[in-house]
Amino acid sequence: MPADYNGTWVMEKNENFDGYMKALDIDFATRKIAAFLTQTKEFVQDGNNFKTKTLSTFRNYELNFTVGVEFEEHTKGLDNRVVKTLVSWEGDNLVCVQKGEKNNRGWKHWFEGDKLCLDLTCEDQVCHQVYQKKN
Repeated sequence: MPADYNGTWVMEKNENFDGYMKALDIDFATRKIAAFLTQTKEFVQDGNNFKTKTLSTFRNYELNFTVGVEFEEHTKGLDNRVVKTLVSWEGDNLVCVQKGEKNNRGWKHWFEGDKLCLDLTCEDQVCHQVYQKKN
């Protein structure tokens, strides 16, 4: 049985978010606004089926996927690109590869104790985020 990601998670740490956004060619003004936001992630997991939301006061993003099934993702509200996305299990880690015009793009979720960790990658940049489950 895979790890249980269900719940609402509130951001505690956000390292190198600006570098990651620069690698995605996100404009200066948007990067400056985004740098001050605290994100909340909501996961609804049913086995390998996920409904996720990333929420902030500036922008929200929803992503629904089935682990192991590639799909076309429209990153509307993020960098507004179309990528081929595949999420897979590596042990209890959720690993996403996004194929498109940017190299080495994707993300990885995993647990460290009671914390949910997320690495966002694009080109040579890695943003590391840490979330605490909301009670």
